[in-house]
Amino acid sequence: MPFIIGRKLEMSQEFKGDGTVVPVTIVAVEPNTVTQVRTPEADGYAAVQLGTDPHGGLNKPEAGHLKDLSAFSVLREFRVEKTDLKRGDTIDVSAFAPGMKVDVVGTSKGRGFQGVMKRHHFSGGPATHGQKDQMRMPGSIASQRQGPVSKGQRMAGHMGDDRVTVKNLEVISVDPGARVLAVKGAVPGARGGLLLIIAREGQTVWQR
Repeated sequence: MPFIIGRKLEMSQEFKGDGTVVPVTIVAVEPNTVTQVRTPEADGYAAVQLGTDPHGGLNKPEAGHLKDLSAFSVLREFRVEKTDLKRGDTIDVSAFAPGMKVDVVGTSKGRGFQGVMKRHHFSGGPATHGQKDQMRMPGSIASQRQGPVSKGQRMAGHMGDDRVTVKNLEVISVDPGARVLAVKGAVPGARGGLLLIIAREGQTVWQR
């Protein structure tokens, strides 16, 4: 079951053989190196850790963890049911093929502090009949009889910058030479954002 770490480049479009235009997201996928393989016997679960973006500046624990490999600045773990990969193996974009269904995990764009109309799609209050400066206010959030405000109450606050998974996207094209793949539709995050791409083959995968 292929899985890999990539970075979002841009949105574009591609043409199928019948002339149909397909909106796609271009993802740059540099070769990933297996930095650790966890087993149920040693760790209690099976997982594969991948590394990419080799850079310096690691602290001592990180340098010790990668002592015989490149100094990767990005490490992500994919939980799988079983794997034949070994430490030091390399995974590249050729592991994917057009028509393959994938899940894409990314971090959504941060929107800062937003009100309830933008954050939760409230309709707002009336603009007339004695209303003043309250059109975009949340209104009542609790009653005196109820006591404290209930947990989970929809209010203004930080919006975006969340982990988002878009499931069942289709791989439209793969270019091993340019190290990019095109995924149908939109994926979370801004340009240059980190993405985890996991093929859907009926296995449970967990990313950390």
